[in-house]
Amino acid sequence: MSRAGRILVTDCQLAGISGDMLLGALLDLGANIQKVIEAVESVKNYLKGCRSLNVIVNDVVRGGFRAKRVEVKAEEEVAYRTGIELREAILNCVGHLDLSEEAKKLALSSIDTLIDAEAKVHGESATEACLYEVGSVDTVVDIVGTAVTLEDLGLLKGTKVYSTSVAVGGGLFKFSHGTVPSPAPATIEILKLKNFSMVGGPIDAELATPTGVSLLVNMADATVHFYPPMKPVAVGYGAGAKDFVEIPNILRITLGEPLSYGLLIDEIQVLETNLDDVTGEVIGHTIDRLLEEGARDVSVIPMFTKKNRPGQILKIIADRENVEHLSRVLMEETGTLGLRVYPCRRQILAREFTPVDISIEGVEERINVKIAKDSRGEIFQIKPEYDDVKRLADKTGKPLREIEELVKMKARKVLLG
Repeated sequence: MSRAGRILVTDCQLAGISGDMLLGALLDLGANIQKVIEAVESVKNYLKGCRSLNVIVNDVVRGGFRAKRVEVKAEEEVAYRTGIELREAILNCVGHLDLSEEAKKLALSSIDTLIDAEAKVHGESATEACLYEVGSVDTVVDIVGTAVTLEDLGLLKGTKVYSTSVAVGGGLFKFSHGTVPSPAPATIEILKLKNFSMVGGPIDAELATPTGVSLLVNMADATVHFYPPMKPVAVGYGAGAKDFVEIPNILRITLGEPLSYGLLIDEIQVLETNLDDVTGEVIGHTIDRLLEEGARDVSVIPMFTKKNRPGQILKIIADRENVEHLSRVLMEETGTLGLRVYPCRRQILAREFTPVDISIEGVEERINVKIAKDSRGEIFQIKPEYDDVKRLADKTGKPLREIEELVKMKARKVLLG
């Protein structure tokens, strides 16, 4: 759920993402470029084997569109570094720069994600992992630079970060370990570890790099297919190194304000299937089982199927991580051969529970009350828990609806002081 005052959308569904593209797009949003350059050039003081470092930021054109391009020119004395060396360099650098805890956390979690993925791919421990391409000074610059830039823009607090699915490209490319398919093994490992969505194409090239996705998965709160409701206030474009013929090689980042009416945003998944040969007993048991296994809600909608046979649509609301498990349960219990799954964004109220002590004719009972509020704290609904109210009604012999009204009045007095 989002109570964010701002929205940041990283749109990488066309040309993917790399560390330098991300840094360029954030700088293009309006960050202090000279401040960021000075910060990232200090990396050479903490990275063993880096003799010199010069970072250049220019406007370039990619596919007819202007974008910020970040180039790193460095002299290095080593062919590779261990993950531990990179992490220590980042830790020391962000400490020297006196960044906020949020900026430090982003930088360190991003390098940890990258190291863990490389170690997993090569069958090594995180402490032993040797990094070749991602072990260069460019990686440290991209990670430290992104943390510094986000802090300079004030986007590490009070901002909901969304990302579209990552375009990973396709085809084959060469790197230190030979020829591999795109995306690179470490890239797809990061996306798998973080349960992050990706899409192939749209061209034969490596579009998503390990550094880029390691930063992205640690920045983003959620992935979306469409932009959320928002008023755009700034747009930044970051350019990749290559200039493709087929597509503009740019990453777009949009900063905006939410169109807020006091409601909260919730991202869920909807699963549904058509049933026309299942008994009522089986459907009832299936609903119970789905709720036990983690479904948020289950509903049954009457319909007509082929040859005007009566049937039902069984619809499930679930969290993304439960989709596959609940799909399996649904198939096992009903015998359905398939189901539809689609993402859904909900506008909802915040819910919280408050215990209220009620005394009626000498009978005392503690009743849990569900409070529904908007993002500004305004109370929309007060609803006592049915089982608690029924218990008090049975003890006192009073009507259930009368007990409900008494509890609501008491709860409102308690909440409003």
